[in-house]
Amino acid sequence: MSTVSEVARPRTGRISVAIADGVATVEISNLAQRNALTKAMCLEIQELMPQLDADPDVAVVVLRGAGDTFCAGASISELASVLLDPQPDGSTADHLSRADSAIAALSKPAVALVDGACMGGGWQIASACDFIIANERAVIGLTPAKIGIIYPRTGLERLVRLVGHANAKYILLTGQTFSAPEARALGLVADVVPSESFEEKCAALVRSLRSRSRFSMHSMKRLVDLTDSVPAAGIDQEWATAWSAMPDSPDMGIGISAFLNREQPRFMWRPA
Repeated sequence: MSTVSEVARPRTGRISVAIADGVATVEISNLAQRNALTKAMCLEIQELMPQLDADPDVAVVVLRGAGDTFCAGASISELASVLLDPQPDGSTADHLSRADSAIAALSKPAVALVDGACMGGGWQIASACDFIIANERAVIGLTPAKIGIIYPRTGLERLVRLVGHANAKYILLTGQTFSAPEARALGLVADVVPSESFEEKCAALVRSLRSRSRFSMHSMKRLVDLTDSVPAAGIDQEWATAWSAMPDSPDMGIGISAFLNREQPRFMWRPA
Protein backbone atom coordinates (compact mmCIF):
# COMPACT_ATOMS: atom_id res chain seq x y z
CA MET A 1 0.00 0.00 0.00
CA SER A 2 1.42 3.35 -0.99
CA THR A 3 2.09 5.79 1.84
CA VAL A 4 1.32 8.69 -0.50
CA SER A 5 -2.17 7.44 -1.30
CA GLU A 6 -2.98 7.25 2.42
CA VAL A 7 -2.39 10.95 3.05
CA ALA A 8 -5.66 12.84 3.54
CA ARG A 9 -5.69 16.01 1.47
CA PRO A 10 -8.44 18.67 1.45
CA ARG A 11 -10.29 19.09 -1.83
CA THR A 12 -10.45 22.90 -1.92
CA GLY A 13 -7.41 25.00 -2.73
CA ARG A 14 -5.19 21.96 -2.48
CA ILE A 15 -3.46 19.27 -4.49
CA SER A 16 -5.03 15.83 -4.07
CA VAL A 17 -3.70 12.46 -5.18
CA ALA A 18 -5.25 9.04 -5.69
CA ILE A 19 -3.25 5.93 -6.57
CA ALA A 20 -4.82 2.90 -8.26
CA ASP A 21 -3.36 0.14 -10.43
CA GLY A 22 0.01 1.83 -10.74
CA VAL A 23 -1.39 5.23 -11.76
CA ALA A 24 -1.15 8.32 -9.54
CA THR A 25 -3.82 10.85 -10.48
CA VAL A 26 -2.88 14.28 -9.16
CA GLU A 27 -5.71 16.80 -9.12
CA ILE A 28 -5.47 20.59 -8.97
CA SER A 29 -8.45 21.67 -6.88
CA ASN A 30 -9.35 25.28 -6.14
CA LEU A 31 -12.84 25.58 -7.57
CA ALA A 32 -13.54 29.02 -6.15
CA GLN A 33 -10.68 30.42 -8.29
CA ARG A 34 -11.00 28.13 -11.35
CA ASN A 35 -8.23 25.91 -9.94
CA ALA A 36 -5.74 28.78 -9.77
CA LEU A 37 -2.48 27.88 -8.06
CA THR A 38 -1.72 29.41 -4.69
CA LYS A 39 1.69 29.43 -3.03
CA ALA A 40 0.56 26.58 -0.75
CA MET A 41 -0.53 24.50 -3.75
CA CYS A 42 2.80 25.05 -5.49
CA LEU A 43 4.59 23.94 -2.32
CA GLU A 44 2.39 20.83 -2.19
CA ILE A 45 3.37 19.92 -5.74
CA GLN A 46 7.03 20.34 -4.84
CA GLU A 47 6.59 18.00 -1.87
CA LEU A 48 4.41 15.45 -3.63
CA MET A 49 6.33 14.76 -6.84
CA PRO A 50 9.49 13.29 -5.26
CA GLN A 51 7.26 11.04 -3.14
CA LEU A 52 5.49 9.73 -6.24
CA ASP A 53 8.80 9.23 -8.02
CA ALA A 54 10.10 7.14 -5.12
CA ASP A 55 6.87 5.16 -4.71
CA PRO A 56 7.29 1.66 -6.22
CA ASP A 57 3.50 1.38 -6.58
CA VAL A 58 3.44 4.28 -9.07
CA ALA A 59 4.31 3.68 -12.73
CA VAL A 60 2.51 6.64 -14.37
CA VAL A 61 1.57 10.10 -13.11
CA VAL A 62 -1.53 11.89 -14.44
CA LEU A 63 -2.12 15.60 -13.80
CA ARG A 64 -5.59 17.10 -14.20
CA GLY A 65 -7.90 19.78 -12.83
CA ALA A 66 -10.99 19.35 -10.67
CA GLY A 67 -14.35 20.00 -12.29
CA ASP A 68 -14.50 21.46 -15.78
CA THR A 69 -11.33 23.60 -15.59
CA PHE A 70 -7.71 22.50 -15.73
CA CYS A 71 -6.07 25.55 -14.15
CA ALA A 72 -6.49 29.31 -14.47
CA GLY A 73 -2.80 29.88 -13.72
CA ALA A 74 -1.29 31.49 -10.65
CA SER A 75 -3.81 32.95 -8.23
CA ILE A 76 -3.97 36.69 -8.97
CA SER A 77 -4.60 37.49 -5.32
CA GLU A 78 -1.37 35.66 -4.42
CA LEU A 79 0.61 36.44 -7.56
CA ALA A 80 3.50 38.16 -5.79
CA SER A 81 3.93 35.34 -3.25
CA VAL A 82 3.70 32.69 -5.98
CA LEU A 83 6.23 34.27 -8.36
CA LEU A 84 8.30 36.68 -6.25
CA ASP A 85 8.28 35.38 -2.70
CA PRO A 86 10.95 37.22 -0.64
CA GLN A 87 13.55 34.94 0.94
CA PRO A 88 15.72 35.55 4.04
CA ASP A 89 18.85 35.99 1.90
CA GLY A 90 17.27 38.83 -0.08
CA SER A 91 16.44 36.75 -3.17
CA THR A 92 12.95 35.87 -4.36
CA ALA A 93 11.46 32.42 -4.94
CA ASP A 94 9.36 31.52 -8.00
CA HIS A 95 7.24 28.76 -6.48
CA LEU A 96 5.40 28.12 -9.74
CA SER A 97 8.65 27.27 -11.51
CA ARG A 98 9.81 25.18 -8.57
CA ALA A 99 6.58 23.18 -8.86
CA ASP A 100 7.22 22.94 -12.61
CA SER A 101 10.73 21.60 -11.95
CA ALA A 102 9.39 19.01 -9.51
CA ILE A 103 7.04 17.65 -12.18
CA ALA A 104 9.70 17.77 -14.91
CA ALA A 105 12.13 15.88 -12.65
CA LEU A 106 9.89 12.80 -12.50
CA SER A 107 11.67 9.76 -13.92
CA LYS A 108 8.28 8.17 -14.61
CA PRO A 109 5.99 9.14 -17.51
CA ALA A 110 3.70 12.04 -16.67
CA VAL A 111 0.67 13.09 -18.70
CA ALA A 112 -1.43 16.26 -18.35
CA LEU A 113 -5.12 15.82 -19.20
CA VAL A 114 -6.44 19.29 -19.98
CA ASP A 115 -10.17 19.93 -19.92
CA GLY A 116 -11.61 23.45 -19.98
CA ALA A 117 -9.44 26.50 -19.40
CA CYS A 118 -5.67 26.12 -19.16
CA MET A 119 -4.24 29.58 -18.71
CA GLY A 120 -0.88 31.17 -17.95
CA GLY A 121 0.92 29.20 -15.26
CA GLY A 122 -1.59 26.38 -15.77
CA TRP A 123 -0.02 25.66 -19.15
CA GLN A 124 3.46 25.86 -17.61
CA ILE A 125 2.54 23.19 -15.05
CA ALA A 126 0.87 21.04 -17.72
CA SER A 127 3.83 21.36 -20.08
CA ALA A 128 6.18 20.14 -17.35
CA CYS A 129 4.58 16.74 -17.97
CA ASP A 130 5.87 14.66 -20.87
CA PHE A 131 2.91 15.61 -23.04
CA ILE A 132 -0.54 17.18 -22.89
CA ILE A 133 -3.80 15.62 -24.09
CA ALA A 134 -6.57 18.21 -24.44
CA ASN A 135 -10.31 17.90 -24.57
CA GLU A 136 -11.59 19.54 -27.77
CA ARG A 137 -13.47 22.09 -25.63
CA ALA A 138 -10.27 23.15 -23.85
CA VAL A 139 -8.95 26.68 -24.31
CA ILE A 140 -5.33 27.66 -23.74
CA GLY A 141 -3.80 31.10 -23.31
CA LEU A 142 -0.52 32.50 -22.03
CA THR A 143 -1.52 35.95 -20.89
CA PRO A 144 1.26 37.69 -18.88
CA ALA A 145 1.11 40.71 -21.21
CA LYS A 146 -2.48 41.30 -20.12
CA ILE A 147 -1.48 41.87 -16.50
CA GLY A 148 1.97 43.44 -16.89
CA ILE A 149 4.19 40.56 -15.82
CA ILE A 150 6.83 38.36 -17.47
CA TYR A 151 6.25 34.67 -18.03
CA PRO A 152 8.57 32.60 -15.80
CA ARG A 153 11.85 31.67 -17.43
CA THR A 154 11.33 27.90 -17.12
CA GLY A 155 7.98 28.09 -18.90
CA LEU A 156 9.18 30.59 -21.50
CA GLU A 157 12.19 28.48 -22.48
CA ARG A 158 10.06 25.35 -22.77
CA LEU A 159 7.54 27.26 -24.88
CA VAL A 160 10.30 28.27 -27.30
CA ARG A 161 11.54 24.66 -27.54
CA LEU A 162 8.04 23.39 -28.26
CA VAL A 163 6.68 26.00 -30.66
CA GLY A 164 9.71 27.94 -31.98
CA HIS A 165 10.70 31.56 -31.56
CA ALA A 166 8.13 33.19 -33.84
CA ASN A 167 5.16 31.26 -32.45
CA ALA A 168 6.36 31.86 -28.88
CA LYS A 169 6.39 35.61 -29.53
CA TYR A 170 2.97 35.44 -31.17
CA ILE A 171 1.50 33.54 -28.22
CA LEU A 172 3.09 35.69 -25.49
CA LEU A 173 2.88 39.15 -27.02
CA THR A 174 -0.75 38.88 -28.13
CA GLY A 175 -1.98 37.10 -25.01
CA GLN A 176 -4.49 35.40 -27.27
CA THR A 177 -6.61 32.46 -26.11
CA PHE A 178 -6.55 29.47 -28.44
CA SER A 179 -9.00 26.66 -29.04
CA ALA A 180 -7.70 23.13 -28.53
CA PRO A 181 -7.23 22.50 -32.30
CA GLU A 182 -5.39 25.83 -32.63
CA ALA A 183 -3.21 24.95 -29.64
CA ARG A 184 -2.32 21.63 -31.23
CA ALA A 185 -1.41 23.28 -34.51
CA LEU A 186 0.93 25.64 -32.63
CA GLY A 187 2.52 22.80 -30.64
CA LEU A 188 1.07 23.72 -27.23
CA VAL A 189 -0.56 20.28 -26.82
CA ALA A 190 0.25 16.83 -28.23
CA ASP A 191 -3.28 15.69 -29.08
CA VAL A 192 -6.92 16.76 -28.98
CA VAL A 193 -9.69 14.31 -28.10
CA PRO A 194 -13.45 14.77 -28.73
CA SER A 195 -15.36 15.74 -25.60
CA GLU A 196 -17.73 12.76 -25.71
CA SER A 197 -14.82 10.27 -25.64
CA PHE A 198 -12.26 12.27 -23.65
CA GLU A 199 -12.40 10.22 -20.45
CA GLU A 200 -12.53 6.89 -22.25
CA LYS A 201 -9.64 7.64 -24.60
CA CYS A 202 -7.50 9.18 -21.88
CA ALA A 203 -8.06 6.12 -19.71
CA ALA A 204 -7.04 3.89 -22.62
CA LEU A 205 -3.90 5.97 -23.17
CA VAL A 206 -2.92 5.71 -19.51
CA ARG A 207 -3.53 1.94 -19.57
CA SER A 208 -1.27 1.64 -22.61
CA LEU A 209 1.50 3.51 -20.80
CA ARG A 210 0.97 1.28 -17.79
CA SER A 211 1.54 -1.79 -19.98
CA ARG A 212 4.80 -0.59 -21.55
CA SER A 213 8.29 -1.47 -20.41
CA ARG A 214 9.28 0.81 -17.55
CA PHE A 215 12.92 0.26 -18.49
CA SER A 216 12.25 1.56 -22.00
CA MET A 217 10.13 4.51 -20.86
CA HIS A 218 12.46 5.64 -18.07
CA SER A 219 15.53 5.37 -20.30
CA MET A 220 14.07 7.11 -23.33
CA LYS A 221 12.45 9.87 -21.28
CA ARG A 222 15.80 10.65 -19.68
CA LEU A 223 17.64 10.61 -23.02
CA VAL A 224 15.08 12.92 -24.65
CA ASP A 225 15.27 15.34 -21.73
CA LEU A 226 19.07 15.40 -21.84
CA THR A 227 19.07 16.66 -25.43
CA ASP A 228 17.97 20.06 -24.07
CA SER A 229 20.50 20.42 -21.29
CA VAL A 230 23.65 18.33 -21.73
CA PRO A 231 26.60 18.85 -24.12
CA ALA A 232 27.00 16.26 -26.85
CA ALA A 233 29.81 14.45 -25.02
CA GLY A 234 27.62 14.05 -21.95
CA ILE A 235 24.74 12.72 -24.03
CA ASP A 236 27.10 10.22 -25.65
CA GLN A 237 28.05 8.88 -22.22
CA GLU A 238 24.45 8.71 -21.03
CA TRP A 239 23.42 6.98 -24.25
CA ALA A 240 26.23 4.43 -23.91
CA THR A 241 25.22 3.72 -20.31
CA ALA A 242 21.56 3.24 -21.20
CA TRP A 243 22.37 1.14 -24.28
CA SER A 244 24.71 -1.15 -22.34
CA ALA A 245 22.03 -1.70 -19.69
CA MET A 246 19.60 -3.27 -22.17
CA PRO A 247 20.99 -6.83 -22.00
CA ASP A 248 20.85 -6.74 -18.19
CA SER A 249 17.20 -5.67 -18.14
CA PRO A 250 14.71 -8.56 -18.09
CA ASP A 251 12.36 -6.56 -20.33
CA MET A 252 14.27 -7.08 -23.56
CA GLY A 253 13.97 -10.86 -23.39
CA ILE A 254 10.37 -10.67 -22.19
CA GLY A 255 9.40 -8.34 -25.03
CA ILE A 256 11.07 -10.43 -27.74
CA SER A 257 9.56 -13.68 -26.43
CA ALA A 258 6.07 -12.17 -26.18
CA PHE A 259 6.30 -10.77 -29.70
CA LEU A 260 7.40 -14.11 -31.18
CA ASN A 261 4.67 -15.96 -29.31
CA ARG A 262 2.02 -13.34 -30.08
CA GLU A 263 1.42 -12.71 -26.39
CA GLN A 264 1.06 -9.58 -24.29
CA PRO A 265 4.37 -8.94 -22.53
CA ARG A 266 4.45 -8.74 -18.75
CA PHE A 267 7.47 -6.57 -18.14
CA MET A 268 9.35 -6.98 -14.86
CA TRP A 269 11.97 -4.20 -14.67
CA ARG A 270 11.61 -1.75 -11.79
CA PRO A 271 13.80 1.24 -10.95
CA ALA A 272 16.38 0.64 -8.26
